[in-house]
Amino acid sequence: MNIEISPYNPKDADDAVHIWNEVVEEGIAFPQVDLLTGTSGNEFFLNQTYTGIACDLDTGTIVGLYILHPNNVGRCGHICNASYAVKRDIRGRHIGEKLVTRCLGRAKELDFKILQFNAVVSSNTYALRLYEKLGFIKLGIIPGGFLLKDGTYEDIIPHYRIL
Repeated sequence: MNIEISPYNPKDADDAVHIWNEVVEEGIAFPQVDLLTGTSGNEFFLNQTYTGIACDLDTGTIVGLYILHPNNVGRCGHICNASYAVKRDIRGRHIGEKLVTRCLGRAKELDFKILQFNAVVSSNTYALRLYEKLGFIKLGIIPGGFLLKDGTYEDIIPHYRIL
């Protein structure tokens, strides 16, 4: 798979929304519960500081994306936050690692100093392994910080990495 990550373009909206909504529907990683539409998704992706789109150049297919934005404002505006989504049927092929790595570089280029993840769900073992591999620091555990689709709560593990 020959992956290129480029800036979001409104022509990418339908594919990006589909991939994003797959993660939302799974209900085990993103905090959102409402699905995006083509219109709301386009607006959402355009309103991020940066949205990167991963395309498989061999097939011309969009296979993943990331969003990057400030985690807070003012005196904490140098800390950014990001979310990653990979098309469900091709996960496990290191696309997520490419997205995170590219995001780290982009965040630094945009003069952010720290990348922070507020809510990595404790059962998201693939993300936890990847973040450890890439040098992120665990900040502890927030018990029951994530509401699962079945109404139960799962722990979350905030992470950060200095850029």
